Amino acid sequence: MSSEVAGRGLRSRSVRYRLLAIALVPMLVILPLLLGIGIYRWNARFNAMMLSKVNDDLTIAHQYLARIRDTTEDHLVSVTEAARFQELLRKRDGIDGGLAEFLSVVAAGRGFDFLYVVAEDGRVVASGPSMVSASVRTNWPIVTSALQGHAKVGLDVFAETDLAALSPALASRARVEIIPTAGSAPSDLSAEPRGLVLHAASPLKLPDGRPGALVGGVLLNRNLAFVDGINDLIYHDSGLPEGSQGTVTLFLGDVRVSTNVRMFEGQRAIGTRVSAQVRHAVLDEGRVWRDSAFVVDDWYVSAYEPIIDSYDRRVGMLYAGFLEKPFTQAKQEALLAIAAAFLVAVFATVPLFLHWAGDIFRPLERMGDIVARVEGGDLSARTGLATKTDEIGQVALHLDRLLDLVQERDAELRQWNDELNQRVEERAQALQLTTTQLETTTRQLVMSEKLAAIGEITAGVAHEINNPIAVMQGNLEVIRQLMGTEAEQARTEFRLIEQQMDRITEMVTKLLQFAKPQEYSGYTEQYAVAGAISDTLPLVQHLLRKSTISVEREDRALHPIMMNRTEFQQVLVNLIVNAIHAMPDGGVLTLRTFDSDMDGEAGVAIQVSDTGAGMSSEVMQKVFDPFFTTKRREGTGLGLSISQMLTTRQGGKISVASGPGAGTTFTVWLPAAR
Repeated sequence: MSSEVAGRGLRSRSVRYRLLAIALVPMLVILPLLLGIGIYRWNARFNAMMLSKVNDDLTIAHQYLARIRDTTEDHLVSVTEAARFQELLRKRDGIDGGLAEFLSVVAAGRGFDFLYVVAEDGRVVASGPSMVSASVRTNWPIVTSALQGHAKVGLDVFAETDLAALSPALASRARVEIIPTAGSAPSDLSAEPRGLVLHAASPLKLPDGRPGALVGGVLLNRNLAFVDGINDLIYHDSGLPEGSQGTVTLFLGDVRVSTNVRMFEGQRAIGTRVSAQVRHAVLDEGRVWRDSAFVVDDWYVSAYEPIIDSYDRRVGMLYAGFLEKPFTQAKQEALLAIAAAFLVAVFATVPLFLHWAGDIFRPLERMGDIVARVEGGDLSARTGLATKTDEIGQVALHLDRLLDLVQERDAELRQWNDELNQRVEERAQALQLTTTQLETTTRQLVMSEKLAAIGEITAGVAHEINNPIAVMQGNLEVIRQLMGTEAEQARTEFRLIEQQMDRITEMVTKLLQFAKPQEYSGYTEQYAVAGAISDTLPLVQHLLRKSTISVEREDRALHPIMMNRTEFQQVLVNLIVNAIHAMPDGGVLTLRTFDSDMDGEAGVAIQVSDTGAGMSSEVMQKVFDPFFTTKRREGTGLGLSISQMLTTRQGGKISVASGPGAGTTFTVWLPAAR
């Protein structure tokens, strides 16, 4: 019945939950789900738009850098084709002074950091500004191309020695002290001495007819005008939200050598390094990297592309990006506005939905409660909803009528049930009495037959042993008389033989006392427990010799007991034999005695413990039942049952404690003798 009540309660709650679901799921589940999907798609598109914008910004920066390269190449070509340059190149005095002055003016006007005419053997013909070294490298791909008659421009990395050969000031300006940066790849460098140079060369003919080249370059390290010009081109009136700022950076390797990214107090982040992740993607793998990245001290929407030098090597990176925080704040404000609008809608409509649903499920819950009360025994409970005129009211009216019929049928069934229970109880009591008497008679009969059979067998065996012993004792006396005085020489041997025969006689006598307890059960005697145990051990000594079991004793009991001695020995023999059988591979048999009070009465406890396999809880519950045995064909299952009967008849108690793998301990408690 309880399961039916639970089932009906669940159905009632199920209806209520379904009504609530109908009212609330569209507003609290479907609408938030649609909003979540919409916000997710909007956020994905917003992020894609930001990445698209930063990619466009990088494209503009790349195109601007390409235009600067083309412009630089055009400037050199126009200089080599200028009539004034050709005139000064042909004149000896021009080469000595006028050409250098002309090149200095051109370099200052066109923004070159160095500008020189070089012969194919590396000799510097003229330079402006003046150079430290009279010869330079000509194995640059840019210079080699010009000496072969083709103008060329590109980006190259100048070593510190190359820059120093041009100008010590140029080498000093190129050197960038590296600032430790979180997230960058491990490095032992403390400074970047190299320079990233916009390198260009245009072919020309020297006065002696040999090929030469006009070589110029712009050092990009710390070239703030260069990056600021790119930044202004990209982000001037670019529509970035308030608080955001665009940034452009040139990297030599993974070190910022020219940037408008700011650190503390407006200082530019020259010398800081890019993250190891970006470095690996751009410099090691040669990919264009577009994503959100941590730049110096804040998150930026960033785009990086590798810079390729004239040797076709990846030597640096070009970066464009803008601060991400204003965009993130704008997204958060939009999400908060959407969430606030949703909450307002929920608080405005959910109470109305709940009110409508309540008008439906409250009567249903009332009917469910009435059914539960009826099932609980209150057959007089009624819904009281008959006044409602809708469909639910009609259902309630039919339910009340049905409950009236149930109450009538229940009264009839209770009357029939009482009559039937009375008859069953009378029959059960009679059957229980008969069963109890039969079990008692069966146990007594089996025990009597078992003990009688053992008594007859033991008496026969004892008789067969006593006869040879008597003959041996008589013949021993005859031998002693025949030997006369010489028998004195074997006195010790004769004494040992007599002691062993007396010991056999004593053992046979005790065996008879154990086998025929009915001859001694008519009286009880007072004795110490330790002595009775000592008299019992010889009866099981033949079993102990066949095994590797050692016996340990702890005799601490001081009270004597009052019990038939043979019955007490029978209990001990049963417990000791069971313990020996529980240790087929050997072990320790422990016999303990100690004083113990039970229910305020003084007594003695005797414990028989083994170190065998132990018993499960199921076996322990049946171990004192008649005919229950775990020895299969070797046992009758009556030993422990008889032991319990003898102990209980004396006012004592026998109990067992065991566990799988923990051995077994039987405890016999007997009241102390008064």
